[in-house]
Amino acid sequence: MQRFGVRPGVTLCVTSGLGKSAVVAAGLLVCLLAGTAWAGKQEKELLAPSVQTAMQQAINDARDPRLIFPTQAEANAWITEMMRRLEKRIPDEFMRRRLLTMVQYEATRAGLDPQMVLGLIQVESGFKKYAISPVGAKGLMQVMPFWVTQIGNDKHNLFDEATSLRFGCTILRHYLDIERGDLYRALGRYNGSLGKPEYPNMVLGAWRRYWQWP
Repeated sequence: MQRFGVRPGVTLCVTSGLGKSAVVAAGLLVCLLAGTAWAGKQEKELLAPSVQTAMQQAINDARDPRLIFPTQAEANAWITEMMRRLEKRIPDEFMRRRLLTMVQYEATRAGLDPQMVLGLIQVESGFKKYAISPVGAKGLMQVMPFWVTQIGNDKHNLFDEATSLRFGCTILRHYLDIERGDLYRALGRYNGSLGKPEYPNMVLGAWRRYWQWP
């Protein structure tokens, strides 16, 4: 069992050996090169009132994003390196910095590893803000529209990067809580393929290969 820490008191558990299968690696490469929207069909669930309220509060807390690091030096080092890694996908420097700042902010405040979220976005949408999956998931983080009705409102546009990131990170945090910190199973829920290895392996593979930091 390999463990990934994301915030004090939370440990993410991932089955050992993930991403080592040649089949999975080939599938990951094809998906990443094609920029395929990989989202499965998330299952709509009846949320407990307290859970729904907490998720709604997280969604509606639309503060201006900023880099969250213990020191400015760490923030500068992170954004410089991630800007370099993302340059081929998003050539415009302003848009690239803006997106990375939003990713780091939304992931951190949800208690998620920002580099893991970058891996998820790479697999889900290939960093294409207008991506739509065959089952109707939308945006960078491929969020199913029913979530807008359940925890958002009709002003929320899933093609907006900040909105997609806020919904996606809030939803993944919810699944991670359900699975008691097991990232492998939480990713399966996020993709609507709980119990199948392909999607979690792809996200973890992208995280390790392209985005792991430091």
